Amino acid sequence: MSELSNNSEISINSGPVPIVARDFGGSGAPMLLLHGAGGNLVTMTGLAEVLRPAHRVVAVDLRGHGRSGDGPWKWDEVLDDLAAVADELELTRPSVVGMSLGGMLASLWAARHPDCPGAVSLDGNPTPSRPEDLAGLEPDRAAAELARLREVFAGMSAATARPLTAEQVAAAVAGQRAMARQYGSAEEIWVEAFRRNLVPADGDASRLRPDPGLTEELRLAMESLDLVPVYRDVRCPLLLVLATVDMPEQRPFHDLYAAHRRRVLERLATVRDNPWLEVRELDGASHAMVAERPGELAELITRFLRR
Repeated sequence: MSELSNNSEISINSGPVPIVARDFGGSGAPMLLLHGAGGNLVTMTGLAEVLRPAHRVVAVDLRGHGRSGDGPWKWDEVLDDLAAVADELELTRPSVVGMSLGGMLASLWAARHPDCPGAVSLDGNPTPSRPEDLAGLEPDRAAAELARLREVFAGMSAATARPLTAEQVAAAVAGQRAMARQYGSAEEIWVEAFRRNLVPADGDASRLRPDPGLTEELRLAMESLDLVPVYRDVRCPLLLVLATVDMPEQRPFHDLYAAHRRRVLERLATVRDNPWLEVRELDGASHAMVAERPGELAELITRFLRR
């Protein structure tokens, strides 16, 4: 069963994990829009709005994010969540577009649904975790850079595990407003996206979703995911849009991320003969491409899906 609220948010309760979606409307072909790890459906608002003239856009809070329920991160089960959304909303053969983690799911959806009219992965590549993921770096240097990156991620995970005081939430909201201004986006959307992942803790404190347990599950799931066989065997149109430059947060690890982008391209070269697969490097775009260039992405996605 699904429940529709007056702000076009829908709770789908037919599966083991309740999933919340937002219907942005539109009279075109149906599309599921998927956010990245640590985000929620609101983070896709800018892209949803510019896709809506050509598509009926439904964005989803993935399990463990936003207002959806909690559950273990197993790729097949998360794909089942998305299928439940499509079924409840009668989205017949939806296209699927996802950013980062959502892009990985878009590729997996394409593999599961060969009748899909098209899927688009926006830089949906797992974070590098092994020296062999870093093309052109000496093994010792690669191992050292990965250890340094893991240390940063561990610190971030520890920080998000601690409850946030009201003062810390206010400071974070101010930070979100500053980031929105940096990208030329609407400040209130960035604030809404941040607050959507907050849940009450003791007293007036709050915690961020996803929780540390799911964050670790996501890390392990992505490390073990090899999408090259998917790219080789997919039989519905699949577009991979790749970042070409670092986000500001990635610049201290420039050599690592540049080496990882080279390795991704090397592996994709082995499957370029699949006519269902298209790869597009987006010049000057970073992993934050959805915030940086929503209009350009919408045009690229719409052209691809119209073929």
